[in-house]
Amino acid sequence: MLIFKTKREVFEFITTNAGKRIGFVPTMGALHQGHISLVRRSVAENDITAVSIFVNPIQFNNPADLEKYPRNIDSDIALLENAGVDLVFVPSVEEMYPDAPTETYDFGELGSVMEGAFRPGHFNGVAVVVRRLFDIVQPTKAYFGEKDYQQLLIIRELVKQINSHVEIIACPIDRENDGLARSSRNLRLTDEMRRTAPFIYQQLLKARSMAVNHTAQEIKEIIEKSFEEHPLLKLEYFTIADGQTLQSIDGAVPENAYAFVVAFAGDIRLIDNIRLI
Repeated sequence: MLIFKTKREVFEFITTNAGKRIGFVPTMGALHQGHISLVRRSVAENDITAVSIFVNPIQFNNPADLEKYPRNIDSDIALLENAGVDLVFVPSVEEMYPDAPTETYDFGELGSVMEGAFRPGHFNGVAVVVRRLFDIVQPTKAYFGEKDYQQLLIIRELVKQINSHVEIIACPIDRENDGLARSSRNLRLTDEMRRTAPFIYQQLLKARSMAVNHTAQEIKEIIEKSFEEHPLLKLEYFTIADGQTLQSIDGAVPENAYAFVVAFAGDIRLIDNIRLI
């Protein structure tokens, strides 16, 4: 497995392997089995699998969140090597942003709701780094997890806007045995928080069970009340929205509706979603 820190090294490797199918998994490190499930799919579908590890500072609107984001580069490298990765790109901030980035993207209503509303500037930062990584790695396919569902739709829209030929592959949420969605931020949970965190997925399952005979507004009120009564988890938002436009739904739950939830365990922000019908 090759480990590169500069764009030039990656460019030379890609040039040498021209014509081969390249699968790409962009990450911010602190890898878990959810990431590895993306990697394994890439290994199965491509000639070469590349992974980037880069904690992108411009997608954090909360400096404390950036500072506390877990970093485990040695264990990350070991996991990737065991999974059959060919190339790992581990750039510095200076390598990715030799000058302050000035690119701006407009994703319309898709980027203004949910995470876009609660994390101003987040998706522009994601779009900037993903486009730069695509330009460097030149992948045939790029793999993204459905846990960050809104991000997945944003990346698909980005590819359209920049006329990229990269095929975006959506991969199912990978969960622990108790239902908690795997996340790098789970590493920061205390034992007590970790025991109670599956409550988030349980509420999503409850929402799905109610989708046939309750309106979206009724489900929302029930789930919000459940979180109000929880001693450790503080709800940031729960919404039911169309799976393509992400516009909120209040009435009868239609096909392709999703429930989206974000809750805090202390200062640790946990995100999850589920398709309802």
